Amino acid sequence: QVQLVESGGGLVQAGGSLRLSCAASGRTFRRVGMGWFRQAPGKEREFVAAISWSGSSTLYADSVKGRFTISRDNAKKTVSLQMNSLKPEDTAVYQCAAAQSSSPVVSIYEYDYWGQGTQVTVSS
Repeated sequence: QVQLVESGGGLVQAGGSLRLSCAASGRTFRRVGMGWFRQAPGKEREFVAAISWSGSSTLYADSVKGRFTISRDNAKKTVSLQMNSLKPEDTAVYQCAAAQSSSPVVSIYEYDYWGQGTQVTVSS
């Protein structure tokens, strides 16, 4: 089992940066792929980025490609999301999740464990 706790959210102006972190506990963290998702008010939860267990493979949503970077530190059991050039449309609650497999995956149905989320607000 994996427990996940996000941090690093906040209020930032458009064009600014934030770094989200996800701290994991549980013995299987190193073997699973990890992902970040977000949900804005009135919208469905959407995929943002994912990373394989080794960190060698990543996936990004088109809307964040080139601006966001996902990384992980298996020794510290953390996953991070560096967000640059933020836009108002990036405003959402961001959640990290642990996948069923070791690969990076897009579908929410392939993730077993979810954090509570952290709010990111980008002002124009």
